[in-house]
Amino acid sequence: MPLPDTMFCAQQIHIPPELPDILKQFTKAAIRTQPADVLQWSAGYFSALSSGDPLPVKDRIEMPVATQKTDTGLTQGLLRVLHKQCSHRQYVDLADLEQKWGKLCLPVEKFRALLQLDPCEHEIEWIKFLALGCSMLGGSLSTAMKHLCEILTTDPEGGPARIPFETFAYVYRYLSRLDPEISVAETEVYLSSLKDSVESRKNGMIGLSDFFVLRRKM
Repeated sequence: MPLPDTMFCAQQIHIPPELPDILKQFTKAAIRTQPADVLQWSAGYFSALSSGDPLPVKDRIEMPVATQKTDTGLTQGLLRVLHKQCSHRQYVDLADLEQKWGKLCLPVEKFRALLQLDPCEHEIEWIKFLALGCSMLGGSLSTAMKHLCEILTTDPEGGPARIPFETFAYVYRYLSRLDPEISVAETEVYLSSLKDSVESRKNGMIGLSDFFVLRRKM
């Protein structure tokens, strides 16, 4: 004999007061991030939310990056998310980083291919991984450095995207060392000229305008 349908009235159903806001914020985050796999991304979202970690959420909706040589799924917005999640540590564990990468619905094989550019065993300096990610976005060293400046800057979006010269020089040396077509001498001449320009302002910061103007002169 079938059981009778259970009847509920509004007074019997308890809705946690925080639930509507949680679902609202989740929906807005999903729309802004546009994950390739909503279920996979949702698992990462609520896992981060429950543990108090930075959420895997983009700052805004973004268009696909046209400069990528192949469609890796990686965007500047997703690199920003990883930066928020990992930049509090100088070195990051590769297993943890691969997990975060996967929760952003990015192909694991692309993560491993990225690490082949500078193989390491258990951990990697975060700024170096970020630099490798920026190089995957762009087809040139200049484009990679542009992405890096835009991710690291504290300037408002659309501003000069300034970062400390020492950070810029460290990453530029690192990426240029991975490019067999760029000599150490060429790198040092360029950075020396750039440093002279930065020091004339006495703030130790370099912006995109400094970077690209000097590149055109050389």
